[in-house]
Amino acid sequence: MRKKVEKRLYPRIGHNLPIKVAVNGYDFITTTKNVSCVGVCCHLKKYVPPFTKVSVKLSLPVKIKKVNKNLLIKCIGVVVRTEDEKKESGFNVAIFFNQISENQRKKINLYISQFIPPSSPVPL
Repeated sequence: MRKKVEKRLYPRIGHNLPIKVAVNGYDFITTTKNVSCVGVCCHLKKYVPPFTKVSVKLSLPVKIKKVNKNLLIKCIGVVVRTEDEKKESGFNVAIFFNQISENQRKKINLYISQFIPPSSPVPL
């Protein structure tokens, strides 16, 4: 059996994390399906068309020096894909982080690095 090789520059991990997506005056509280340093996929009950600008707040649990912390990520993104999800009655929405500080991206990298083997460094 062959081992799956991650081809993305920034690997993503499939974790359910709390996320708030604000778009056009509406706030959606939901969970992620997966997350990477450049974007996130989540489930929304309403249709949000591609190319829509959104505000994202994401909470990431990390352990720093044996202390559990929640890192808050705030950034702006754009919807790059919206797929109808009949099973969950709503839409799977992929968001690309197009306005994110390097500090915020490093926090996401810190979170993801907890789950990726050391031999697979996550680039910044």
